[in-house]
Amino acid sequence: MNLPQHVKVVEVGPRDGLQNEKDFVATATKIELINQLTAAGFVNIEAASFVSPKWVPQMADGREVMAGIKRGSQAIYSALTPNLRGFEGAVEAGIDEVVIFGAASEAFSQRNINCGIAESIARFEPVAQAAKAQGMRLRGSISCCFGCPYQGDVPLASVLDVIERLAALGCDEIDIADTIGVATAEQTRKVMAAASRVFARERLSGHFHDTYGQALANIYAALQEGIEIFHASVAGLGGCPYAKGATGNVATEDVLYLLHGLGISTGIDLHKVVLAGDFISTAIGRVNASRAGKALLAKQRST
Repeated sequence: MNLPQHVKVVEVGPRDGLQNEKDFVATATKIELINQLTAAGFVNIEAASFVSPKWVPQMADGREVMAGIKRGSQAIYSALTPNLRGFEGAVEAGIDEVVIFGAASEAFSQRNINCGIAESIARFEPVAQAAKAQGMRLRGSISCCFGCPYQGDVPLASVLDVIERLAALGCDEIDIADTIGVATAEQTRKVMAAASRVFARERLSGHFHDTYGQALANIYAALQEGIEIFHASVAGLGGCPYAKGATGNVATEDVLYLLHGLGISTGIDLHKVVLAGDFISTAIGRVNASRAGKALLAKQRST
């Protein structure tokens, strides 16, 4: 299959990237980050999470963040909404797309949200129905599609089962996530090919972590299967709090460098993303995890 001519990159840094930071990131900093990402040309930004502040205190200011950003005319701003209360908060904040999370691993589901896969997805039915009733976009994300920190291998049948369950809820897009970063290129091709047989390929997305340094190889493998939506986090921020050692979303700058090098359009200004990565890394005192970002920044500063 020929590679896609255009790819949508979903920027998850403001939510997935920052949610596990121990020190609270100032609301103004979050707003500035989202504004910079919007200005860079992203059409989909995961901006907030409307969950209990008890569980994710970093995301407690979602309403204030959404009230303070400068919205792009074409941009979709997404938020994690695990229940109706979160959904109502997201609606009040002007969120464009709500995100529900499941897992392909029974063990991960039990350890993460204290219930099995079937029950976890059943819990999302009211949220899905409410989103559809209001004409909002609904995205489903599936954790541990390539491996689980608790049970090891995850059967492909389990991944396909969860895809079909989320599709039945009316999800507009479904994310196939490598939560602990163990996927390999050949495994990625097999999973994406199978997923494309039960859900529209153009509405599937790849969410890869770089724990084993394989994220870009996996993205290329997914591109070969016709996948045209990918998630990435500016400066490589974030990871999974439930999977020991599984830190590091793939860096947006690195993904854009790959895509642009392949002649694939994204509509995103890589230079502006590099500056956004430098901004947030400096603001929160983190080492910038993007290799392309650091190289391009060094090159810029040396000229």
